[in-house]
Amino acid sequence: MIEIISPKQFKTVPWKNGLGETTELAINPGGILDNFDWRLSIANVVEDGLFSNFTGYTRNLILIEGNGINLQHNDSKIDKLSNLLDMATFNGGDKTVGNLHSGDITDFNIITRTKRFNTNVIAKHKLVDYPLEKADLCFVYSLYRDAELIISDTKEVISLPAGHLLKIQPICQTQNNIFASLTGTHLIVVYLYQQ
Repeated sequence: MIEIISPKQFKTVPWKNGLGETTELAINPGGILDNFDWRLSIANVVEDGLFSNFTGYTRNLILIEGNGINLQHNDSKIDKLSNLLDMATFNGGDKTVGNLHSGDITDFNIITRTKRFNTNVIAKHKLVDYPLEKADLCFVYSLYRDAELIISDTKEVISLPAGHLLKIQPICQTQNNIFASLTGTHLIVVYLYQQ
């Protein structure tokens, strides 16, 4: 099943800690703010502060706008996100504090229940004829320009408008082992594998 989720379908929801809002792009059926298996969202960070506690979850955070942020986990390890599409992967139960480099930032978030899903996230400035991997769920998000997905068997071309979310469930192996190929710029590709 291939679905394109438009910004009109996105939802604005409060942060779990109540200190801001996030734009929820997609969440598993039946999922809610504090009980879900996977969720994709975009959030603006306007000041330094403590991130919401997501114990039992794995977080992937990608910088998609702004001058950068440092994420300090448990008062020790620091992830420095300075450039567009820089990414950090961390335990949602860690005490994580965000410190902005200079001004607001916007980030793209993938949060998954650690015991139920493994995640592989790819953030690239350019992909050309990139073959999608086998997965239980795949999402593609393009920041600025339309991207193209070409289905290998039928040669059908699916256009993904910038700012929309492409959802594919599942990606199965085909005879040539390539379901589809992706071409575009400033892309985020998310693979979810059910355990």
